[in-house]
Amino acid sequence: HVQLVESGGGSVQAGGSLRLSCVVSRYGIDNVCMAWFRQAPGKEREGVACLYIGVDTTYNTYYSDSVKGRFTLSRDNAKKVLSLQMDNLQPGDSSTYVCAATMQWCLATVPKYVQYNNWGQGTQVTVS
Repeated sequence: HVQLVESGGGSVQAGGSLRLSCVVSRYGIDNVCMAWFRQAPGKEREGVACLYIGVDTTYNTYYSDSVKGRFTLSRDNAKKVLSLQMDNLQPGDSSTYVCAATMQWCLATVPKYVQYNNWGQGTQVTVS
C-alpha cells in the first residue's frame, strides 16, 4: 500500500494559479502511474490528468479537455512528489483534488478511478 498526501489547495480568484503537490510514501515513484482526480459536490469524479513515471522519463501524459493548456504535471523522483501546476483557474475548477496511484501501466487516456488502488485524502481548491 502506498500513502499519498496532497497539499497546495486554497482559494484564488479567477485567472489565478495554484500548485498542488502529492508526496508518495514509497521507496520511489518510478514505474508508477499517477493521476489527479477532482470531485465537486453533486458531480461525478473526474480524472483530469495522469502520466506513467519511468526511471528517467515519463510516458503517456494525459490531460482532460477541460484543463488542457492550463494544467501541467511534473514530477520530482528524488523527492517523490507529483505536482499539478494549475494556471488560469476558473470557477468551474473549484473542487476537491485527489491524487491517486497504481503500479499498473497506464495509457494516455482519461484515468478511471477503478484503475487506481492508492488514494490521498484530497485538497480543496476554490476559485471565485
